[in-house]
Amino acid sequence: MKRMFFILALIISSVKINAQGSLIKDTTLVNGNLTIVMDSRLELLAKKEAEINEAIANGPKFAKGYRLMILNTTNRTEAMSIRAKLLQLFPEQKIYMTFQPPHIKVKLGNFLEKNEAEEYIKEVNQNKLVTTEVYLLSEMIEIKTEKNKEKELL
Repeated sequence: MKRMFFILALIISSVKINAQGSLIKDTTLVNGNLTIVMDSRLELLAKKEAEINEAIANGPKFAKGYRLMILNTTNRTEAMSIRAKLLQLFPEQKIYMTFQPPHIKVKLGNFLEKNEAEEYIKEVNQNKLVTTEVYLLSEMIEIKTEKNKEKELL
């Protein structure tokens, strides 16, 4: 029994040694130059990884800032109506609509400065979009980098 186990272990180890030898066959040394033969999928993988890294680097950045809480309601049609009006009045600002059961929250903008956000509060109140109070919230906001601004202009 021990002899059988020893023979089996010897066969398995020789197969593993042979498997490692196949990697050596892919690389050759000719006149001091090393030639490596590799799978073409590795290049595709490297390109994909570079694209992902670039997207992360050029993607949105976040900072502490302000947003306006325009509406907090359970009425979906009212929320959609306010959202549409906000998009018409303030196309330069991003509208955020979130659902936290049973409430739908409509928020406006990404403001770094508190006084800029307060100016928008005045505009929203002048246009009488909502009958409720408009609140100024301190949140993490999206900041557009210079590269993102250039892409939007194109």
